[in-house]
Amino acid sequence: MKNSITILGLFMSTLICAQQTPQYSQYQRNQFMVNPAAAGVYDFVDLTLSGRWQWLGVQDAPRTSYFAFSVPVRFKPKFYNPGIRTSSGVVENPEIHTGKLKHTFGGQLLADQYGAFRKMSFSGTYAIHIPMTKKVNLSFGLKAGLSNNTFFAHQAQVLNVMEPGQNPYIDNTYDNFIQNQSNKFLMDMGAGLYMYSQKFFLGLSAEQLTRDLVQFGQGTANFNPQIHFNLIGGYKIPIGENLSITPGFLLKYMSPAPLSVDGNVQFEYKKWVWLTLGYRHTDAMIVMAGMNISERFKVGYSYDYSLSRFNNFSSGGHELTLGLMLGR
Repeated sequence: MKNSITILGLFMSTLICAQQTPQYSQYQRNQFMVNPAAAGVYDFVDLTLSGRWQWLGVQDAPRTSYFAFSVPVRFKPKFYNPGIRTSSGVVENPEIHTGKLKHTFGGQLLADQYGAFRKMSFSGTYAIHIPMTKKVNLSFGLKAGLSNNTFFAHQAQVLNVMEPGQNPYIDNTYDNFIQNQSNKFLMDMGAGLYMYSQKFFLGLSAEQLTRDLVQFGQGTANFNPQIHFNLIGGYKIPIGENLSITPGFLLKYMSPAPLSVDGNVQFEYKKWVWLTLGYRHTDAMIVMAGMNISERFKVGYSYDYSLSRFNNFSSGGHELTLGLMLGR
């Protein structure tokens, strides 16, 4: 029997049977990336720049980078010396204000590359925060933008597997795929609900709601986007005067892939420095740490230790996040 196995086929099966959206380890500190309704929880301009390198040591392993920002409508800028200075002492996390109606606009710019495939997307976000009580708000967020998928032929190869004594078998699938490649944009929409207070958060969101219904460009996109659902939650528990812990979780589902389960526990000292231990089911153990450098700057780092078969070839994954808080 003659078979033709291509690297393309492996990646296409990954796209069909696995998550199509980026993976984040620091989701508890950057919830806006998994739920548009989380934009504007804080009453200041929040800017985040992040890079993620997964499975280091594996050729063409996934790499993700993004820039995100959110701006409250009633934001009043504060004038101060723009010089970069670090704090000489403890800088507490900003407080979460509830009990009032808030409107927020934001945006995301994302680049996600995995093997010979790359996805670029940009979107705008609007979120409205409605007070349920003085201590609890419920927000609704909507994200709309465009995404562009690209295939790099020079990073893929075709492997022909034949039984002894047989002639090479030619499969036109790969050639047709290359010839039909296009520079096509797809409309990308998402929505979310998010309930929060100073002690807890719970959010449900959906991504790629329009799938490939609206397309711009010519040719064949050769991508089949599926709707993704995210459920995120956590509860903050004070322990003494200076320490608190926040157990959290992130559940992700896309049919027909199995449910993805992330769980972590964040330890926070003086609302200033945090250390997080996490577990991604059948995939990785995660260690995260971060701090507020000053009233305006914060930084976070995470390391993923792979528990899958990639552990034999990879030195783990890294994620670095830098944040800028204006007008807090």
